[in-house]
Amino acid sequence: MADWNPSLYLQFASERTRPAAELLARIAKPTAKHIADLGCGPGNSTELLHDVWPDAVITGVDNSPAMLEKAQQALPDCQFVNANISEWQPEQPLDVLYANASLQWVADHQILFPRLASLLAADGVLAVQMPDNWQEPSHASMRQVAHELGHPPRARTPLPSVQIYYDLLTQCGCDVDIWRTTYFHPLASHQAIIEWLSATGLRPYLQDLDSINQQAFLRRYLQLLEEHYPRQKNGQVLLAFPRLFIVARRANQR
Repeated sequence: MADWNPSLYLQFASERTRPAAELLARIAKPTAKHIADLGCGPGNSTELLHDVWPDAVITGVDNSPAMLEKAQQALPDCQFVNANISEWQPEQPLDVLYANASLQWVADHQILFPRLASLLAADGVLAVQMPDNWQEPSHASMRQVAHELGHPPRARTPLPSVQIYYDLLTQCGCDVDIWRTTYFHPLASHQAIIEWLSATGLRPYLQDLDSINQQAFLRRYLQLLEEHYPRQKNGQVLLAFPRLFIVARRANQR
């Protein structure tokens, strides 16, 4: 997959950072020495962690050189590692393992989540936020257009159920809190939805298409967005964006 575009990703920085901040607010961990930010991107979430724990050793993990360069420039006091989330191994058990809008890109959650729990120190916290919009028109329409145009499926699979996450983590000795929040983001136009998703969900669909096929895909996708998202009376469009939150605290016994 082509590298991520930090500037495009940060075009909606405040909307993307809001759930990161709300996840962080639910981590009851006044002191933490070793922290990791999985899928740190351009560092907007890592900065939140640094603000709360300025004296901690904070490691941002991502496999995008462009994102890591942006993050390192913004946060010279943090360390950043180019690695895959499913393979990265910290040098010591972690007090906080934080993953905002990243784990949905990683396969085999039945394997991944127990592995992440095993990286925690006693009383360590795994804090996860993932988009949960598989059934939303914004994402179902991507699959519809790909099917109509004869393109191969590109989407990631739906998230496992809440019950599966709960069982996976409690079986690892964690106390688990799970909740779902739907944000309604007011955007200026249907094109703004495309601009938002071009940095994330649309990438797998567009990356292997030439410019002509990309334009055909986006024209049809825009038509579907206009059908599913009526304009509000002030002319704006409300993008519903469900997100799943998980905070798991590992018991003191190891």
